[in-house]
Amino acid sequence: MNPLMKAFVAAHVGLFRLTGGRFGGKIGTQPVVLLTTTGRKTGKERTVPVGSFEDQGDVIVVASFAGSPQHPAWFNNLTANPNVTAQLGANAFAARAEVVAGADRERLWKKIVETAPTFGEYQKKTTREIPIVRLKRTAAN
Repeated sequence: MNPLMKAFVAAHVGLFRLTGGRFGGKIGTQPVVLLTTTGRKTGKERTVPVGSFEDQGDVIVVASFAGSPQHPAWFNNLTANPNVTAQLGANAFAARAEVVAGADRERLWKKIVETAPTFGEYQKKTTREIPIVRLKRTAAN
């Protein structure tokens, strides 16, 4: 990640945490979740703001990386270690990340693209199937 983007992400995360999500808690109308993964190479915690959706009480995130040909680092981290921490507004919780597949993925993808059409545009820019991840709460923090 380039230094300017790294500074922007750090500022977004800091502002979100400072205000319990009142600032930085939405991108347009879409809720933002702070997703903390464990670096697969470094073992260090990494936190990124990611747009989110709700489905059956779970938080859903999309590893679009704006249609880039590769997956975002946070996705690679959570596939190596699916135990994550998420913060939605002032509510932080432990979760287990599960990549959604099959009919459930198709159902969610349709819902996501209807809600946020930009994700459909991202899919057109890449040959990889953009992953959808379900964050299943494991314990309250």
